[in-house]
Amino acid sequence: MRRKLVAGNWKMNGSADSIRKLLQGIREGAAGVAAVDLAVFPPFVYLGLVEQQLSGAPVAWGTQNLSEHGSGAYTGEVAGSMLLDFHCTYVLVGHSERRTLYGETDDLVARKFAVARKLGIKPILCVGETLDEREQGVTEAVVGRQLKAVLTLEGIGAFIDAVIAYEPVWAIGTGRTATSQQAQDVHAFIRAQLAAIDPAVASQTRILYGGSMKAANAGELLSMSDIDGGLIGGASLDAKEFLAIAEAGG
Repeated sequence: MRRKLVAGNWKMNGSADSIRKLLQGIREGAAGVAAVDLAVFPPFVYLGLVEQQLSGAPVAWGTQNLSEHGSGAYTGEVAGSMLLDFHCTYVLVGHSERRTLYGETDDLVARKFAVARKLGIKPILCVGETLDEREQGVTEAVVGRQLKAVLTLEGIGAFIDAVIAYEPVWAIGTGRTATSQQAQDVHAFIRAQLAAIDPAVASQTRILYGGSMKAANAGELLSMSDIDGGLIGGASLDAKEFLAIAEAGG
């Protein structure tokens, strides 16, 4: 039985004060959702604060990105080894905003995935299609291509320690929503791609849904057989809402 994971991606939001309050609320409520794993992904500059506030709490943390390089003259980048200093458990790679706004390619995402694994940080590989791709009916081709880049570089065994997050880009902050069945269908497709290579790995790989999950729709989404949790955006900035989503998966 795969254990649910609810992960909060704070994106470029928050201040030291607001994050202290948010973490206090999450820490106080975490015991009530013991059946679900929790994780938060702050901006880099708040990693120290998050580590301090969550030390000893049943909540993991990670970052929203990392460099594919180990060190060197890469102004503005953060190396994976630096994340180890803050005891990060996870790192997001290939988030839709990194792909669409910053031009990250499938190859680059795969290399970042490999760097994270080599360091012992669990990558959460984000995959998903845009509205145009959805309307063209190429969702499976796009998601399959994004997944294949990592499988080709790292092999199926890499997913024993990794997580996948499906993000229907067309349903994030657009007012359009994916039905629970649409989400389930893509999750099932992703698992089938893994199962075609190794059914055992496929059966244990957690696949999260990253399409504007909220407390109001979390129960239905998390009841789907191949949806193993959520990668939460805006709703993760409210402790009560974030914990309510987690409760729905318990």
